[in-house]
Amino acid sequence: MTLRSGILAGLVLLGLAGPQANAADEYPTRQIKIIVPFPAGAGPDQVARLLGQRLQEELGQTVVIENRSGALGSLGAQEVARSTPDGYTLLMGTNTTQASNVSMLKNLPYDPANDFAPIIRTITTAMVLLVKPDFPAKDLKQFMEYAKTHPNMTAGYGSGASQISNEQLQSRGGLSIISASYRGVPLAVTDVIAGVIDLAFADFSVAIPQMQGGTLRGIGVTSPKRNELTPDLPPLAEAMPGFEATIWYGLLAPANTPEPIVNKLYTVSEKILTTPVVREKLAGLGMVVSPMPPAEFGAFIRSEITRWTAEAKAAGIEAK
Repeated sequence: MTLRSGILAGLVLLGLAGPQANAADEYPTRQIKIIVPFPAGAGPDQVARLLGQRLQEELGQTVVIENRSGALGSLGAQEVARSTPDGYTLLMGTNTTQASNVSMLKNLPYDPANDFAPIIRTITTAMVLLVKPDFPAKDLKQFMEYAKTHPNMTAGYGSGASQISNEQLQSRGGLSIISASYRGVPLAVTDVIAGVIDLAFADFSVAIPQMQGGTLRGIGVTSPKRNELTPDLPPLAEAMPGFEATIWYGLLAPANTPEPIVNKLYTVSEKILTTPVVREKLAGLGMVVSPMPPAEFGAFIRSEITRWTAEAKAAGIEAK
């Protein structure tokens, strides 16, 4: 290569790299929107609002949270997948939108693995099986005995994990349950309180306030072990071997978002999530801060699609 051609090649490379680098340096220059594909008050919504508030402080631009619930989160996820890949429209995705929906919904309008640029996994958590305080069974053993003699109890769900958990009551517990679909877990919980349905699985962040307020009572948790926030609640696996539903949330952008912008969002988000005050606040909601960088998070999502597909199959769930 001649000196002249080498210089020209270098200039071309600089020209290609320059705009992306400059975009990251200048980003953000306007309002950022985080779409939460579940209702206000749901676990992903709580994490998005906590993270969004601090992203606003760190980045110097307004961060708004918009709830786009429906179809197990697929409506909001689809909106982000089709957005301009410039870092100004983000998704607070979950194991439902990015993994279990593959086996839950026919003709899913987006590809969970290829239509997004993963930024950071934020937290992991689990769920609590909730009933009204006057429910006849007071603990897990009594619940199993009661459920076997009272078939066709109604159980609400508003996420992939809660739907699979309902089905695990049948496949692993031998119980007869009628599942009712809701636009989000908080709506199912509201109907348990009202006596419209008998039970529901809810994320710790939704369940704990209800249990503390005495409006609902927990029967067991979907994690493999007891949780320090609910030490009196056993894992449901104690009565139904193999029962587990560990869930997670994460921040994503549309595919082809410039890598420097993705990396900037990861760096700032990781800094926020690992500060003691944020970690402690999330722990109080039953959530464990579990950050993953973009590449690792992307590989994790692909593995989760495999895992949740197997869970859905084991639970006998057919795509709708």
